[in-house]
Amino acid sequence: MSRMLLPTRSVSEAAPPRLSSSPSCLASSSVVHIRLKKLIDERECLLEQIKKLKGQLEGRQKNGKLDSLRPEDAILENGTDVHVMDLQRDANRQISDLKFKLAKSEQEITALEQNVIRLESQVSRYKSAAENAEKIEDELKAEKRKLQRELRSALDKTEELEVSNGHLVKRLEKMKANRSALLSQQ
Repeated sequence: MSRMLLPTRSVSEAAPPRLSSSPSCLASSSVVHIRLKKLIDERECLLEQIKKLKGQLEGRQKNGKLDSLRPEDAILENGTDVHVMDLQRDANRQISDLKFKLAKSEQEITALEQNVIRLESQVSRYKSAAENAEKIEDELKAEKRKLQRELRSALDKTEELEVSNGHLVKRLEKMKANRSALLSQQ
């Protein structure tokens, strides 16, 4: 019987540290990891049950062979054969059910692992978008500071020009007053 066994990992090993960096993905990521842990535990439990049942089946088959080797139990042998066959059918049914559950669990684990990979790539995209947004924000802040300096400089220059203009207007008025006083004296 050949089947592909997935490596068992604990949830702490399966959980990449970068998932915890995004609070929006943290909830969905933890749900995925909880489901993944449950499926891994269920898979291990099913594998243990399969091993137990195989051991029981082999034990019963050995007991059945030993019983058939004893000629004095020929009458019981037929009865035990039916009983062993029933037990074997039940065991085979349980084994097939457990194999089905195991295959289903492995499919769910694969789907969850793919979901984790998808979420990790989504987190990395969001992280790079956030980094770009922070870079743009820093550039805009620097530009705003530069424009505010230029505005202060322009306002200072405007104030100086207004003061200078006020002095010139006063001088002009004095000159007009002096001129009109000179003209009135002549």
